[in-house]
Amino acid sequence: MAFAPTSPVTGAAQTGFTSPTYTFVTDNAPDVNGKQFAVSAVGGTQVGVIISSVSAPFTTTFVKPKVFKALGKAHPVTGVISSVPRNIYTHVTRKAVLPLAGQPYTPMLIRTSIEVPAGADIADAANIRAALSFHYGIGSQIPAAIGDTVISGTI
Repeated sequence: MAFAPTSPVTGAAQTGFTSPTYTFVTDNAPDVNGKQFAVSAVGGTQVGVIISSVSAPFTTTFVKPKVFKALGKAHPVTGVISSVPRNIYTHVTRKAVLPLAGQPYTPMLIRTSIEVPAGADIADAANIRAALSFHYGIGSQIPAAIGDTVISGTI
């Protein structure tokens, strides 16, 4: 699996943060088909941000399918493939947050699910890469706006 980020990671811009960085260590993923990393230190100005612990996780995990699905055969008369299965990859970031002062931490989840139609990895790799480029480019271009929206509830 090519999911191999290098520590530390420079964080994307967020309102109230100055030059955020995240140092992480390899962690045990919940399953053998994933890779997980836990944040062990933060840098820059991030007042109130805590690192990963048992009670307050701050992790990122990338999971690939356990069994890859293949494209079925086309109908002998129509040439149509009636059902196209999907290979699903998931990237999950867990960050403990306080729902209310004095309460225990509760994990917040950020989940991106990438559902690739079987066969497209060979037949149309360029358009898969374009979709990923666009998706993560939007996140990189406007991370503070996304953060502001999640905090304020306005788009």
